[in-house]
Amino acid sequence: MRSSGAYVAVIALLLAFAVALQVWRDRGWQPYEPATPVLWLQNADTMLRISLGFDSLIADTYWIRAVVYYGRQRLTEREDKNFDLLYPFLDFVTTLDPRFKTAYRFGAVFLSEPSPGGPGRPELAVKLLERGAERSPHEWEYLHDIGFVYFWSVGDYAQAADWYERASRIAGAPIWLKSTAAAMLVQGGDRESARTIWEHMLESADDEWLRNEARTRLAQFDALDVIDRLNIELWRYKARAGRLPQGWDELVRARVLRAVPLDPAGVAYEIDPVNENVTVSPTSPLWPMPARFKPVPR
Repeated sequence: MRSSGAYVAVIALLLAFAVALQVWRDRGWQPYEPATPVLWLQNADTMLRISLGFDSLIADTYWIRAVVYYGRQRLTEREDKNFDLLYPFLDFVTTLDPRFKTAYRFGAVFLSEPSPGGPGRPELAVKLLERGAERSPHEWEYLHDIGFVYFWSVGDYAQAADWYERASRIAGAPIWLKSTAAAMLVQGGDRESARTIWEHMLESADDEWLRNEARTRLAQFDALDVIDRLNIELWRYKARAGRLPQGWDELVRARVLRAVPLDPAGVAYEIDPVNENVTVSPTSPLWPMPARFKPVPR
């Protein structure tokens, strides 16, 4: 009986210690993450040889790892975000499954996302898409996406127009590719050209993630149009009052505006007293706005 009581006491003590340790871990302990991530198996061709016929299954696994890795790095608050493993992951996926269309197209979007929020590697995005186009020469979407990377991330409109023109020559490609290529050569990187391209992306995307991305970009362009009009009212008010308004309520009371202006996501715009213009709030889902299309500060 004494022995049983001692065992119960020891078990109770160990349970109490385990609970206390878990509480401490949940409150403050963070798992160790190396400053530079490591990919133990470096060669995608080696992975293909040892996959034992399960290449598609392993490709799916590495694709999930790539998405999780990208999302984790993008959401981290650390300034030294590290995306070094993203392209190796995508290389593994597309070597194991050469026709993994989603990996090529989404992967290119991930790679071309500008820093600090993303890797800022449009050249790797183009490299990935060229591989997809080589393996599936009848898929116009890859050439279209290369043109889009040159347009949106690089700002090279001649290259973008060339790739859109190439895509238009593939059987089954939509007719608007040829007109878009011509518009790029004439109009370059103006806001309306960008809006048209995202509208076509929304129409042609075969995945909900890409459609949502297109909707967000189109909402950003709508916000930019509203900002242009608000800036005019802001500067007119300053010319009359000799100073910027303290907030939107002041403009509403002066009957310059009917109500506090909201962006397409339902978040109030902000008045930037430094640049003396209107901006989208950092708390809005539309933040950050595309840099090349922002209104020029006064």
